[in-house]
Amino acid sequence: MWTGRDGGWDARAVEDSQHDDWTPDPTEQPQLESAEDRARRRAVEIAQDAHVCMLTSSAADGALLARPMMPQQVTDDLEAWFLVSRTSQQARDIMARPQVNLSFEGLDDWLSVAGVAAVVDDRRLVEEMWSPAVEDWFPDGPSDPDAVLLRVDAASAEYWKSPGGKVASVLSYEKARV
Repeated sequence: MWTGRDGGWDARAVEDSQHDDWTPDPTEQPQLESAEDRARRRAVEIAQDAHVCMLTSSAADGALLARPMMPQQVTDDLEAWFLVSRTSQQARDIMARPQVNLSFEGLDDWLSVAGVAAVVDDRRLVEEMWSPAVEDWFPDGPSDPDAVLLRVDAASAEYWKSPGGKVASVLSYEKARV
């Protein structure tokens, strides 16, 4: 029988009077995680653990503008949600040019997510994702009509791990098409 312990696998013999030798049963071994699955999991962990990330968008003149943003939620598909001001230049830039990049910092690694952003005006979702941390920007709370959500759907992601700063993995994300 195979038993898992701290991420490794140890064989433990079970007495069987019908067998002189012990052979593990491969049907009892759990599915091992692929390198791509591990990379996807780590990318999601970095994004979900971050309190702040940099969101880069482009202005009408092509200038790249990076702003610190507080993720309200990051899903397992690297779909990231933020609260933004409906009347901000950032929202206008993103509505006109939705390609964005998110940069996150982990303990000893960094994540870059390229994606497509959309402004979402949904009062129920604003209230659901509301955080006291954004009250400085929206003093009227989640009912503030200027508070809208920004959703970023990941198209690709790559992360770097110390030491050496080498790219640990490059990932592609595609939403299931229904």
